[in-house]
Amino acid sequence: MLRWIFRFVLYVLGTLGLISLVIWVLGYGYLFRGIALSYLKGYNSANIYDGQDFETRKISNGSSTSMLPHCVNYNSIKLSADLQIMLDETGSTSFLVLKNDSIAIENYYLNHKDSTLSNSFSMAKTITTLLVQMAIEEGKIPSWETNAKTYLPWLEGQYASELTLRDLSAMTAGLNWSESYYNPFSITAEAYYGRELEKTMHKVQVVSKPGVNFKYQSGATQLLGICLREAVKMPIATYAAEKLWKPLGTEYAATWHTDKKEGLELTYCCFNAATRDFARMGAMVLHYGTYNNHHFVDSAFVATMMKERTDPVYGQAMWLGKTGQTDWAMFQGTLGQYIIVVPSKKLVIVRTGNHSKKGQRRIPDCGYMYADEIVTCTAFK
Repeated sequence: MLRWIFRFVLYVLGTLGLISLVIWVLGYGYLFRGIALSYLKGYNSANIYDGQDFETRKISNGSSTSMLPHCVNYNSIKLSADLQIMLDETGSTSFLVLKNDSIAIENYYLNHKDSTLSNSFSMAKTITTLLVQMAIEEGKIPSWETNAKTYLPWLEGQYASELTLRDLSAMTAGLNWSESYYNPFSITAEAYYGRELEKTMHKVQVVSKPGVNFKYQSGATQLLGICLREAVKMPIATYAAEKLWKPLGTEYAATWHTDKKEGLELTYCCFNAATRDFARMGAMVLHYGTYNNHHFVDSAFVATMMKERTDPVYGQAMWLGKTGQTDWAMFQGTLGQYIIVVPSKKLVIVRTGNHSKKGQRRIPDCGYMYADEIVTCTAFK
């Protein structure tokens, strides 16, 4: 009996070893890391706290922290029952509202604290675009019309020579990129869990004419991030600390996922920060590029970000919505990470959490609900 069990165990181990070898040979070795960082931790995909498990690069916040003031009626505005149910059902971890640069509402849930860093996911796409604009204004990049091959000479595809930095930012790049978050064999999964991100990006080609059709592709922002790194000649997180995080007067240092130790930042996602500091970024956009007595980006560019291009719900790295006659724009990340900016109402809304609630629209229903309630709240008129 024991001999049979021993043989069975050897057979199972041998089979698993063979399967593992085949996976490595086929180029799917990143799956082991993906399984370890998701399924073995109780998740079926990435999660908002996985910055604790990835290699990251620190984004220092400097010594001149400016505390966000509280409104006179701080936390006295009652959220509707429907909104509170939505926040609960979607596993929200924070919900914060700025009015006139002061905190009006600030709630934390599920052991999340004001100092807790969480993954912004695709909100990082907007951050990357803002950093590129800073590099343009600094003279390190000629313009948004600069050809991507200036910094990516290895880029291939029928239309590679036509691809501009603006196409990468505005999701009109025309790449052969499959945007699939739950398919473990997709290039998105490989980019997230692999340890050779730049090598992965060498697989990407420009197969459709850029600047024509909107197609949301994380690979576009990752290529944009590599262009930024090549232009500024330093790690992107280091540039972000000097040009964004320190001047904002943030309370806490942030981090950015990298593919390996001292590696490349995942610029299409994975900027980890505290809720109030996310709000500061929203306030900077709210004020069209000037905040905390510091000029970050040109106001005309911020207006361009919040203006539709080839698709009515997307500008340049910002999602666009409307509540009645009130326009708003937002940074958006999967699982319902939002920084919603409402210029006409002087409002910034931040929500972080574990899930979102989708509907028929491309902006999830929960995103509309957060915006609609705060925009129409009589306390904020």
